[in-house]
Amino acid sequence: MWIFVTVGGATGALARYWLSGWVDETFAGFFPLGTLVVNVLGSFLLGFGMQTMEAVPVSAEVRTMLTIGFLAAFTTFSTFSYETVMLLRDGDWTRATLYTGLSFVLGLTAVLVGIGAASVLLKVRG
Repeated sequence: MWIFVTVGGATGALARYWLSGWVDETFAGFFPLGTLVVNVLGSFLLGFGMQTMEAVPVSAEVRTMLTIGFLAAFTTFSTFSYETVMLLRDGDWTRATLYTGLSFVLGLTAVLVGIGAASVLLKVRG
């Protein structure tokens, strides 16, 4: 099982490195947008994937590779926490509050949208 976690984790970490770096370089500014984007996208993918895997059987290895491997490495609560603390340390309470609020609300919303999108696609698929 560990090889599936390793492959998923390596792929997820590289995807996060690329996407968050690209977002931060392209849209540099108000707060750590790269981390927000990967966490929200990861939340959507988790909701979508879990809903899909409830309806379409996949092996435990594939499920583990996608969830514990890829998505766990793709998303990053620790970086979000560190970035928030750095904003607070710098006295930027407004951006820290906005970043925290957006991360929480958009993350939960993304999971719900992912679940809904998978449900719709699974119904269409029949």
